[in-house]
Amino acid sequence: MFELFQTSLQPEEKTDLQQLVEHLGATDRRYFLRNEILQAFADYCQLSHKPSHFFHTSYVGQLIHYTHEMILENDHVWFVLRPKIADQEFWRISKDFSSWKQMTPQAFLDASDRLVNQYQSHILEIDLEPFSETAMRISDGRNIGQGLSSLNNYLCSQMWTNPQYWLDVIYKALHSLQYDNIQLLINQRIASGIQLKQQIKLALQLVSEQPPQQPYIKLHTQLQQLGFEPGWGNTSGRVRETLELLEQLFETPQPRILEAFVSRICTVFRVVLISIHGWIGQESVLGRDETFGQAIYVLEQARSLENRLQAATKLAGLDFFGIKPQIIILTRLIPHCAGTFCDLRWEKIDGTENAGILRVPFQGFNPEITDNWISKFQIWPYLEKFAEDAEKELLAKFQSKPNLIIGNYSDGNLVAFLLSRRLKVTQCNIAHSLEKPKYLFSSLHWQELEKQYNFSAQFTADLISMNAADFIITSTYQEIIGTPDSIGQYESYKYFTMPQLYHVVNGVDLFSPKFNRVPPGVNEDLFFPYYLKAKRDPQQSQRILDLLFYAENSQIQGFLEEPQKIPIFTVNVISLIKNIAGLIEFFGQSPELQKQCNLILLTSKLHPEEANCAEEIREMQEIRNLVNHYHLHGKIRWLGMRLPLSDMGEVYRIIADKQGVYVYFARFEAFGRSILEAMISGLPTFATQFGGAAEILEGLEDRFLINPTDFTESAQKIGDYLDKCQQNPENWREVSEFVIERIHHQYNWNIHTDKLLLLAKLFSFWNFIHPENNEARDRYVEALFYLIYQPRSQKILAEQQN
Repeated sequence: MFELFQTSLQPEEKTDLQQLVEHLGATDRRYFLRNEILQAFADYCQLSHKPSHFFHTSYVGQLIHYTHEMILENDHVWFVLRPKIADQEFWRISKDFSSWKQMTPQAFLDASDRLVNQYQSHILEIDLEPFSETAMRISDGRNIGQGLSSLNNYLCSQMWTNPQYWLDVIYKALHSLQYDNIQLLINQRIASGIQLKQQIKLALQLVSEQPPQQPYIKLHTQLQQLGFEPGWGNTSGRVRETLELLEQLFETPQPRILEAFVSRICTVFRVVLISIHGWIGQESVLGRDETFGQAIYVLEQARSLENRLQAATKLAGLDFFGIKPQIIILTRLIPHCAGTFCDLRWEKIDGTENAGILRVPFQGFNPEITDNWISKFQIWPYLEKFAEDAEKELLAKFQSKPNLIIGNYSDGNLVAFLLSRRLKVTQCNIAHSLEKPKYLFSSLHWQELEKQYNFSAQFTADLISMNAADFIITSTYQEIIGTPDSIGQYESYKYFTMPQLYHVVNGVDLFSPKFNRVPPGVNEDLFFPYYLKAKRDPQQSQRILDLLFYAENSQIQGFLEEPQKIPIFTVNVISLIKNIAGLIEFFGQSPELQKQCNLILLTSKLHPEEANCAEEIREMQEIRNLVNHYHLHGKIRWLGMRLPLSDMGEVYRIIADKQGVYVYFARFEAFGRSILEAMISGLPTFATQFGGAAEILEGLEDRFLINPTDFTESAQKIGDYLDKCQQNPENWREVSEFVIERIHHQYNWNIHTDKLLLLAKLFSFWNFIHPENNEARDRYVEALFYLIYQPRSQKILAEQQN
């Protein structure tokens, strides 16, 4: 970047940069983000009559395109440059543009504090970089998010380098496996790696003499005498294949062989899925608005985990010995639960044998608060005690320790850290969506936002749990490292300030193999293509058709003058981020779309008295104001009701019957479950370009990604597509078929669960090999918990009790 600054500050372009900075400084603001900087530069180029290529190809233009943040001080201008993904640089230019210098993150964070008049010369600095220096790391930024592959390659290369050492390590790992008092895989008759290698040959000779379908139980005694216990397979053929994989791994270690072998070995039998907020049940209580997607996710994940673990247990021959996997969703018990089962301590999950929801109450606090639902922003004071109580109940329910703990969202991940730290169990984190990057300047202005959001506790909890986790799974790559134009959600935790609390100068190692993209699936029993008429209930179809287009109801606002028009459909919660009001304004500003289409909204609420917060009330009022302002009566239907999932699948299919489109107009969306549901149902889908939708819509990006801040361009994209479909209906069907196939093959629960379990096994093995690697790091984040998080949570508790 030094050379780029040097050329940008040559006389012929220095003036352009100075004038751009002056243009920005003409406002009363001093902190600017990428979109604002690019727009200001575009305006400058236009006003200065620059040639069209100047915006991209000039040295100043290149510098501006690398710039993600800018701070204007009295004596200096600060640039945050991102020359490539996962790499940020901090540069300071003198006000007269005569000198420039690369600065440390600490210096930039000091400048940020000065910007809000909260600078202090001594402040706690959080730096986790020393724990990355000796750890295995990904060397190429293009492989970030593919930690499983990197770990496999690393382990196999080490096996080539030191085969005797790894022979003994694998022997010890296999010998350590037990289920309660049942020894698995290897018994005491095999005493070393060398002996294991020898005994494999004898065992292969034995099983090769048997018919491939010979049940394992008939070979059990003979294999046991050779030193082998259950877990190699349910038939002689399966046992032979598994032993051959291990033999190949010893002889020619390759990632595909390692992965194939580990996939066959059962080491995970008891899994805890943590989703703390509560209001998690089945069908009628799938979360509140802020947790709806997460509740669906954990329920479907639990069913898929049990299904895949049962199949693996059977293939390994362990069902002969009464071994059955158990899955528990851990959440909170809510006494005042509006007639739902959320006050029930144990609820079996429908369609499973050994999976259920364990609810643990927030005990020892003011019941006037804890007997009710508590927002995810206010839940922090209760988590430490909850983890202590949950540990006892989990051990009692399992009658043993779990093998894997999976946290969901910031609060669930913190509880996962506390439990896994105490139980010495492998920890997986799933963030779903991190709040910090969703709220601009949320860390810089945390004190102003603290009363409503308690970001000091949440961001500290995120730092603790994401560093303590053995592995992290994300739905998209952008969650980790963003795109060339945007910083990733996890990347936003690398450097940030919380003035007068602490500076984070290195908060997360993005090159750690712990990061893995493992997108979720969609329930294809409920959400399936519209053209599968035999799977659809005609009575349900008629009821949903009436509801969407014709019925009058206290929870429906608006009628359609021309219901035969093409439906533009969206489903989302009422919030500023989800941007329902923006969608209506976009529709209101497009007379062309109004001629062709009706707009149909499905939200969970319609009336202000149903709102849980002031933000929801403001959004509802804004929606009504916009409908009136743009005279959209007769062109829009707003349904404010929570439909069961079995009905939601048919909702999408009814819109597809009418060759409609789905539009997801959120300001930002980490993933978007409804995008999957709409696409698998056959709906061509337009989705926000800000977040993870680009990965879901891969292959359609240019035409179907929309900018929710640019109404004109968005309307042009949707309008152009609908025009083509009217001219040739095959255009609609081609896109419909494409999106169905994309979701079916890339976003399904079997793929998700198999990779999740493989990650759990390999990272458990990694911890078994090098248990000392994580201890110093865990001590560090434990200190953050007791010295920062705990005091912040106690302060929140004191405020809530008053």
